[in-house]
Amino acid sequence: MTKYNFCAGPAMLPPAVMQKAQKEFIDWQGLGVSVMEISHRSSDFLALTAKCEASLRRLMNISDEFEVLFMHGGGRGQFSAVPLNLHLNDKPAVYCENGVWSKGATSEAAKFTAVESINVRDDEQQNGQFSIKPASSWELPADASYIHYCPNETVDGIEIFEVPSHPSAPIVADMSSTILSREFDVNQFDLIYAGAQKNIGPSGLSIVIIRKTLLEREGLAKPGILDYALEAKQGSMYNTPPTFAWYLAAEVFEWLEANGGVKAMEEQNIAKAELLYNFIDSSDFYSNKVAKHCRSRMNVPFWLNDESLNEKFINESKEAGLLALEGHRIVGGMRASIYNAMPLEGVQALVNFMEKFAKEHS
Repeated sequence: MTKYNFCAGPAMLPPAVMQKAQKEFIDWQGLGVSVMEISHRSSDFLALTAKCEASLRRLMNISDEFEVLFMHGGGRGQFSAVPLNLHLNDKPAVYCENGVWSKGATSEAAKFTAVESINVRDDEQQNGQFSIKPASSWELPADASYIHYCPNETVDGIEIFEVPSHPSAPIVADMSSTILSREFDVNQFDLIYAGAQKNIGPSGLSIVIIRKTLLEREGLAKPGILDYALEAKQGSMYNTPPTFAWYLAAEVFEWLEANGGVKAMEEQNIAKAELLYNFIDSSDFYSNKVAKHCRSRMNVPFWLNDESLNEKFINESKEAGLLALEGHRIVGGMRASIYNAMPLEGVQALVNFMEKFAKEHS
């Protein structure tokens, strides 16, 4: 039985990457040791890091105006790093809140800098559905140290497809769950960060793409491992980096390039999301609570109209080889996370199961 992992993160990795990593696990590049066992400053590992960064730059069309950092701590580590590095004494950090993770970023930033939060949800105007106001209508203050938002909320199943703009404040995006899933113009941003455990690799690693001019900000006193300027100067090696996660990220980037890059991933992700949403919308057994214009392509929450069947659905889906479909505890229901590594066949298998389950319990 083929099994499909719909976990929101850590998420499934491309099988081809996992098979290659398994093959190389104890003998990387003929060295007779694992990539986890060699010095992060050795010529072999430095060649890997250079190749990895070059691959990511090609995939996202990242210009030389940006520094690319490979850091510790995942997305939550960046919740702290962003305000510590970008703080200005006389201007608040503006956080646009559209779900659980953007609110979490707000709470963390408030420990270090003055914060102004803005609710960009539009639920009431969409008859109670989870929804987002057009970015052009966001009431952003004239003075801000930076503008922070989260393009994709994994818990709420909300995705923002517009990029906010500001005449003077840098735009900061938490792309942990949407990076590499669709094409972005990196030049519309000043800082992009992403935890690795969804579309990049295993948990623990985070990637930061920062405009070099922002590295000139003094910010606040900060730990060295969260200091963007220091990490840039040290080539992301101020301390020992998560080497195995970096290696796997390099392998995922190579897999992406070999399979058509981000454009091809976006086309596939649109097809997967449409397949699942169209089935849910056509069913009177399941429902989705997100307005159509801001439905996430990466995380599809859905609810059984008879929630007494939830446990049975989870148990039977596991037996059918469909894993990790239980919804987040905050919103309940079910959730299918369909990141880049999830093939269309996996989503079709889920739809087939959902259809069969509905017929048996209607």
